[in-house]
Amino acid sequence: MGGIEFLKGHGTQNDFVLLPDAAGRLDLTAERVAALCDRQRGLGADGVLRVVRATEMSEEAVSSAGEWFMDYRNADGSIAEMCGNGTRVFARYLVDAGLAEAGEFVIGTRAGDRPVVVHPDRSVTVQMGPAAITGTSVTVVAGQPFSGVAVNVGNPHLVSVTDTDIAGLDLRDQPDFDHDFFPSGVNLEFVNVLGEGALRMRVHERGVGETRACGTGTVAAVAASLHLAGKDTGESTVDIPGGRVSVTVGRGESTLTGPAEIVARGELDEAWWLAAGA
Repeated sequence: MGGIEFLKGHGTQNDFVLLPDAAGRLDLTAERVAALCDRQRGLGADGVLRVVRATEMSEEAVSSAGEWFMDYRNADGSIAEMCGNGTRVFARYLVDAGLAEAGEFVIGTRAGDRPVVVHPDRSVTVQMGPAAITGTSVTVVAGQPFSGVAVNVGNPHLVSVTDTDIAGLDLRDQPDFDHDFFPSGVNLEFVNVLGEGALRMRVHERGVGETRACGTGTVAAVAASLHLAGKDTGESTVDIPGGRVSVTVGRGESTLTGPAEIVARGELDEAWWLAAGA
């Protein structure tokens, strides 16, 4: 066996290691994922995207009408349902690698199938499914409470739209949240309204920490801000530290459009890979 092929990519600076594994043969343990994502002892990333044929996924609950399945793992090795920025990078890779034609196709995820459109400039639009308002809760950052709207975008979010300047928030540590309300953890978004159809957001992702962007989080942010304004449809740009994306929210559907970049490719050392799984 030679080295293990990898690529490195990002969507608005939310970065990922991609592992092409069409036949589903890699033993992708939580320990290996955490080692890959470690920015000192590995490649460094917010998560891992395993590129596997949907027919090779062994999980009973997994099925897809698409040929390719995005097996997404958080930086701590935990399995996640969905990642909007990751889906864009995944789609870009499939087209660049000749595994899919530019234009519209379907990617399987644990949150269900996600139709995507890869545009000529290699930006990507993802059909994100419904953004469902599920209640309200509170998170606490450095002793300061923030009320929030709970939104499910295939994964759980709590969006706090606030007049407090989010640039000043210290998100290095895990903010407190209601573990009874979110027993599987939650992504926490903090949002300022910049104007009509324009938001600014920071995010602390479960299993990762603060990231430069979160695709499902931007959809949740728009859905929550519309809900607070008494609306259930609309569109907005969302500025995150890693750039800008565009989001539309409709009744039972939403879309996310933004850039996707592939920045490097190579091979993981086989000895390192084996040791990382120990």
